[in-house]
Amino acid sequence: MTRTTLAAPLCALALTALAAPALAHSELAGDSGFVSGLLHPVLGLDHVVAMVAVGLWGAFLGAPALWLLPVVFPLVMAMGGALGVLGVPLPAVEAGIAASAIVLGAMVALALRPPLWVAAALVGAFAVFHGHAHGTELPEAAGPIGYSLGFVIATGALHLAGITLGMLTRWPGGRVAVRVGGGLVAATGAAFLFGLA
Repeated sequence: MTRTTLAAPLCALALTALAAPALAHSELAGDSGFVSGLLHPVLGLDHVVAMVAVGLWGAFLGAPALWLLPVVFPLVMAMGGALGVLGVPLPAVEAGIAASAIVLGAMVALALRPPLWVAAALVGAFAVFHGHAHGTELPEAAGPIGYSLGFVIATGALHLAGITLGMLTRWPGGRVAVRVGGGLVAATGAAFLFGLA
């Protein structure tokens, strides 16, 4: 592997590691609109690992999952966000977010390749939980359109980081690294689910 082929995945990994832990579920003083929405997904490790896992799994599965899963997630997430903004209750949102990391990470770690519709349905189901969390935590002063746009863009960037890391599957050693990454995502989700993180 050359330095050039390693640069993009390593940069994506470095950016992912910079996310501050577990702040995505509390309002930050003075946040509003687009910037708040942009920061919200990247300030919580539980959100980061699940969203990176979507891109990682898409890259692992290859086309058309490579682009379909990262498109399904923000579209369904926006619907979940609307439910949250409207105050529609959804039970076990935090558990659903943690479960998304566990399941999506396990799919990569175990090299599971379900039919495309099953993969898209799983990603969409988990996106509802992530969207609902964003919608219910919309700061009162924030403009919902700007906020929503921000969190969809940030989500796309996290998916892109996962896709970039997933491109390592082109090499035998890279496939192992991606599967190990999936295992780390699943372990992180389990830590959140059981209150260890």
